[in-house]
Amino acid sequence: MTAAAPRIYLASRSPRRRELLRQIGVQFDVLTFRGGERGEDADVDETPLAGEGAERYVERLALTKAEAAVRRLLWRKLQRQPVLAADTTLEVDGEIIGKPTDSADATAILQRLSGRSHRVLTAVAVSDGERTRCRVSVSEVRFRELDAEQIRRYVNSGEPLDKAGAYGIQGRAAVFVEHISGSYSGIMGLPLFETAQLLEAFGYSLP
Repeated sequence: MTAAAPRIYLASRSPRRRELLRQIGVQFDVLTFRGGERGEDADVDETPLAGEGAERYVERLALTKAEAAVRRLLWRKLQRQPVLAADTTLEVDGEIIGKPTDSADATAILQRLSGRSHRVLTAVAVSDGERTRCRVSVSEVRFRELDAEQIRRYVNSGEPLDKAGAYGIQGRAAVFVEHISGSYSGIMGLPLFETAQLLEAFGYSLP
């Protein structure tokens, strides 16, 4: 009899993260939360703390989401298996930029990114209830100059509204990207190098 393939829980409703895990052959179950119908990863306050830098911010949120997911796992009395959570944000001029609140906010963010570089930070955390580990991926992205009409059409597509920094590099915004330095999968929302290292540290053997 063949042993069942190892599985993890993914504490995120992000379709990009599901796609990336499947890309590297990870078997997973999505662990949902009360806010799941709104696309939220967990019941976590994502407001930055006073004086908190972007790297510490994404690390804190990823760890908090992973630990919240483990508590939910235990409360539901589900099968014990590692939980993976992640968080992505942008940093421009030292300021943390999350998901836009509406179309006007998305427009303002894209105007700010136009013709310049910004940092994309994604933290990935894994917890098994006894230990929790986290890695942070930092990439730099440069946008070409965007005119008002390009921004308007992109915002009207609806794509920016649920994404950190108001764009998805794997979508229509790919044509805005002049240069990247770092992890493409990290910019998408789940750095696969760091993810693989964490899973292997928890005894999950990748195919």
